[in-house]
Amino acid sequence: METSLVQAAKLLVVNITGLSKDALHIHLGLAAFLAMSWLCRRNPSRLAPLAAVVAIACLGELLDMRDDLATFGYWRWQASLHDVLNTCAWPALLTLWAIARRKGHVPGAT
Repeated sequence: METSLVQAAKLLVVNITGLSKDALHIHLGLAAFLAMSWLCRRNPSRLAPLAAVVAIACLGELLDMRDDLATFGYWRWQASLHDVLNTCAWPALLTLWAIARRKGHVPGAT
């Protein structure tokens, strides 16, 4: 079975950076979150940057699902869930922290 363009690009990034796929998901999630916060001029306590990260993660997993179906005949949904959680974990925590800080629930925040 031939490797898809998407999978070949992912393998190239892994080879160039020397990072694992899990680490790349974490870095991509943080980079997308920061970029969307800056581009949208939104405080991280707003949900738009987090929603963008979730959308990006789900789009990537849709591409993986297509490749799984073509290669294995079934979708490895557990691997996709793992990837989405890795991508969205820190953006979600940062959003929750920013919301708590905005509402005065973080000690020392005014």
